[in-house]
Amino acid sequence: MASRTHRRGAARPARGGSPRRRLPLRLLLPLLVLVALAAMLMLRGYVHSEILADHRVQSPAPTDRVPEEILEGGPVIDARAGRTESLSVPDQRLVLTFDDGPDPTWTPRVLDVLKKHDAHAVFFVTGTMASRYPDLVKRMVDEGHEIGLHTFNHPDLSLQSKKRIDWELSQNQLAITGAAGIRTSLFRPPYSSFAGAMDNKTWPVTQYIGSRGYLTVVNNTDSEDWKRPGVDEIIRRATPENGEGAIVLMHDSGGDRSQTVAALDRFLPDLKERGYEFDNLTEALDAPSAHSPVTGADLWKGKAWIFLVQASEKITDVLVVGLAIIGTLVIGRFVLMLLLSGAHARRVRRKGFRWGPPVTEPVTVLVPAYNEAKCIENTVRSLMASDHPIEILVIDDGSTDGTARIVESLGLPNVRVIRQLNAGKPAALNRGLANARHDIVVMMDGDTVFEPSTVRELVQPFGDPRVGAVAGNAKVGNKDSLIGAWQHIEYVMGFNLDRRMYDVLGCMPTIPGAVGAFRRSALEPIGGMSDDTLAEDTDVTMALHRAGWRVVYAENARAWTEAPETVQQLWSQRYRWSYGTMQAIWKHRRAVIEKGPSGRFGRVGLPFVSLFMVLAPLLAPLIDVFLVYGLVFGPTEKTIVAWLGVLAIQAVCAAYAFRLDRERMTHLISLPLQQILYRQLMYVVLLQSWITALTGGRLRWQKLRRTGVVEAPGGSVPRQRSQSSDDRRPVA
Repeated sequence: MASRTHRRGAARPARGGSPRRRLPLRLLLPLLVLVALAAMLMLRGYVHSEILADHRVQSPAPTDRVPEEILEGGPVIDARAGRTESLSVPDQRLVLTFDDGPDPTWTPRVLDVLKKHDAHAVFFVTGTMASRYPDLVKRMVDEGHEIGLHTFNHPDLSLQSKKRIDWELSQNQLAITGAAGIRTSLFRPPYSSFAGAMDNKTWPVTQYIGSRGYLTVVNNTDSEDWKRPGVDEIIRRATPENGEGAIVLMHDSGGDRSQTVAALDRFLPDLKERGYEFDNLTEALDAPSAHSPVTGADLWKGKAWIFLVQASEKITDVLVVGLAIIGTLVIGRFVLMLLLSGAHARRVRRKGFRWGPPVTEPVTVLVPAYNEAKCIENTVRSLMASDHPIEILVIDDGSTDGTARIVESLGLPNVRVIRQLNAGKPAALNRGLANARHDIVVMMDGDTVFEPSTVRELVQPFGDPRVGAVAGNAKVGNKDSLIGAWQHIEYVMGFNLDRRMYDVLGCMPTIPGAVGAFRRSALEPIGGMSDDTLAEDTDVTMALHRAGWRVVYAENARAWTEAPETVQQLWSQRYRWSYGTMQAIWKHRRAVIEKGPSGRFGRVGLPFVSLFMVLAPLLAPLIDVFLVYGLVFGPTEKTIVAWLGVLAIQAVCAAYAFRLDRERMTHLISLPLQQILYRQLMYVVLLQSWITALTGGRLRWQKLRRTGVVEAPGGSVPRQRSQSSDDRRPVA
């Protein structure tokens, strides 16, 4: 991932375009990826439709519309071209038929037994199983067996429309064509029985099937092996009386078929000794083969279908592994957060806890500002209420809305304004560092307000000489809207619990730009704030770890920031954060092989941060993807229970985080909705960041529109302003 310099001034749209026009293109690739994965899952669910047992219980129906010759005839019904004819298998000839396959476990064993005893059979395969196991269908044909249709996913055709029947036949043929390159003229309806069981519901279906060119094959000897009555009983029921020919019904799928295989291994040699032959149906009837080769476009359609099904199987197998991984990671992360954040809170809250000698010397507060006219007065006035001695440097980074003039017009003591041409936030911070009078430097955003105690609480950890930087407690100030409430939950639960955990582990990944403090003596040797990435706060934090400094979290150093209020602004911010974090991880990748403090961070902190900030969030959508999959294809109840279980774990963590931060629990009412809507947006943002990183795409800094509504609790920031923001004019 190449490092690039991105300046905030470049956020202004280029000629001929605008952010709104670019949004569809920005979304297109990740959405296509998600759609493709969803399609693969839907296809897998489609071909994994449940195959019910090959029997049913239904109320008796009249038979007056069924021809007598069908009711009293043989098990092969020919209704093609308007005919009404039934056929029987000659004496001393048996046609073994196997329904519902192919099955990856039992079909190969059945085929092995047939091959062992030099016997042929007819396999009535379903389209779902043939699509999933095409090699077995190909083996059946190669070893001389016949294939018949058993519909695509085994519905009761007497309850279906003609359109649905056509679809079942065509999809079943498509799967067979893709698997073995043939079409077949044999058909067996699901839940079929003897010809004498035909009634006014099933006979019209048989007629319609015949009009489509198929022979309907039922049976006259049912082994009832699906009941698993025992090997002896299966053989008894499968054996015809008095040397008669028969079509024998067995199953090679749909459950444990070990008794079927064992019975077959005895049944074949025993009946061969009694003079029986085991043939295909067309061999037994002395008729042309039921198979016809397929060529051209129809063959390629079948092959394409099989390819897509196989691809969906492999992809979803990988996704299932990913789901197991993410499930483990999510639970592991929650457990770590609960344990370590609790340990952190107990440590810093115990009576008499001190970081070291109290820090009372003045500090410098740097406020980089780019077009912050609506917010900057609130920000500066909140700093003036600080109970710790400070100097304030507002670095105006080429603003065009009069930001610098507003600060100057306030006429506040210890407040200096430094103007520069637009060069980006890192350059503004470095300019401030060069002009700071004190060694401890606090950094904040131009849209953030501090409480009176924030600076004092933020700098106390510097009483420990090993501490090089301190992360404050950033909070959402505009949490009254739904999007704001969701971000409030995310800040309290995701960010602050994480910071407590990372503090204990010694691998804090980010000092938030809204509220952080640094030793200037720690920053100068690493080159200050770098503009190599879009996440300069993460970049510099990792650099400090590599230089051997401790980075800690000060929970009482609260700052109130204005979170994005629209989906587009939120998207822009999180896209930059995600992509910038990836850039920072890539930039510091050599730490993995280095020695000393850099190596310790590289081999502990960097993998940990990569796992929980980049990889785990990337896989997290699988939880929701499989929720949808389970709701559509089942088991629905177990799926809902599992998802609610995950939500319950998150709710426990969120409630614990809110308790630690002494926040009102009422905001957690929107947590379920956050998991359904807000989280999905974050998934797509991260996916787009991955795509941008892997393709070498370029991302520019997106300036968010601010409203200036955020105040610190308790009204420490006066609302009055020197002039209405509407009356201000941009200055050059």
